[in-house]
Amino acid sequence: MFDLSEGRADGVHVLEPRAIDAVADALSAALERPSGFDASALVDAIRALERLSCIVTAAQAHLSVELDVSRREAQAAEGVLAAHQGRGVAQEVAHARRESPHRGQRHMGVAKAVHGEMPATWKAWRTGRISEWKATMLARETACLTRDERLAVDRAVAANADRLEAMSVRQIVAATQAEAARIDPASVVARRRLAEAERRVTLRPAPDTMTWLTALLPVKDGVAAYAALTRAADSARAAGDPRGKGQVMADTLVGRVLEGDATDSGSPRTSLHLVMSDHDLFGGGDEPAYVEGYGPIPAELARELVVGSCTRAERTWVQRLYTHPTTGELVAAESKGRLFRRSLARFIRLRDQVCRTPWCDAPIRHVDHAVEHSDRGPTATINGQGLCEACSYAKQMPGWRARPSPVSVGHAIETTLPTGHRYRSRPPRIVVTIRETPIRLDYVRAG
Repeated sequence: MFDLSEGRADGVHVLEPRAIDAVADALSAALERPSGFDASALVDAIRALERLSCIVTAAQAHLSVELDVSRREAQAAEGVLAAHQGRGVAQEVAHARRESPHRGQRHMGVAKAVHGEMPATWKAWRTGRISEWKATMLARETACLTRDERLAVDRAVAANADRLEAMSVRQIVAATQAEAARIDPASVVARRRLAEAERRVTLRPAPDTMTWLTALLPVKDGVAAYAALTRAADSARAAGDPRGKGQVMADTLVGRVLEGDATDSGSPRTSLHLVMSDHDLFGGGDEPAYVEGYGPIPAELARELVVGSCTRAERTWVQRLYTHPTTGELVAAESKGRLFRRSLARFIRLRDQVCRTPWCDAPIRHVDHAVEHSDRGPTATINGQGLCEACSYAKQMPGWRARPSPVSVGHAIETTLPTGHRYRSRPPRIVVTIRETPIRLDYVRAG
């Protein structure tokens, strides 16, 4: 029996792993059979579980703050620069929560802000009145304020727990923004300027071999760009264009962007790294190909891209890559160039595809030595791994170790966290079924 009011469970602290596991096991076992509840009891149980889920995320935040304090103290004792202290903690939190380091960093930021600077919000969160996401919104909307100003907004918006619990996310954001603007109007200007400085364009895979090309823009630029695309679509449709409005807008966007990336002859310059087996390229196989920066695509589409490149004024390079016949992992590549490091880095990026840290999926920014070069780690495929920038920096902190891990086939890196926890990462399969030698085709439209 658990007594949460006393913080004990049959003499065991409720935050001990075995106590938490006991609750998890009991809930898991309960899901194996019907509850037997009537409709009213079902709604009450769902509400109780929602409150529990909020408290669980607050407990994770509390423990994350403790971990951050502990790790910073240890790093300071080892002489780590103050500006670098705390690196790697988000990766440890992400590993524990089975999420990406980016999300781990967000969890850490919210936990430290709410736990340390927003007592009313923290009380509402740890008692299950609001979710982690609502707490995140309150922390985000007060990020530009001083500590005292953030405390004032926290009291104004979150002190009444009943009202806060009844508010939607949109209402919480609006109330927090209004209070922040009243207390410190200059912070609104600073926030806007900070947001404009973070304008960017991102690309993400979408279903059915499509992509989401997203632009984060200042409001005047975003509205103006959308209006221009809308006018172009309306004009085309009025002239009898059979395409839908969305299709015209998408095609116009691509056409106008590529106009600015043209060669001297006026043709756009594009580049694509495509990996597929020669059997699927020439023999009509149906195993997926791989496009660097996107992922798997159907063999039919890959052949269409290659045939299209051969019918236009494009230069095409072919390089043979070698995969293991069982695992499908890239293991070697032929190279006739003298710039071995560039070829090796490209091979590792193609082999690993995304950051090797479990659950990360961020783009590779650093081709890293598992065993550091200063520790006589070789510059070779067996000791190389692709990492995102954050994971590469975290690995350099005291207590982190990585080494190639012996496996019967393929390539593996074993990483040890400062806590002693270990994980082993392996690159994904480059193709689903290996029949022949995969080849990489790089083609650049030359005009």
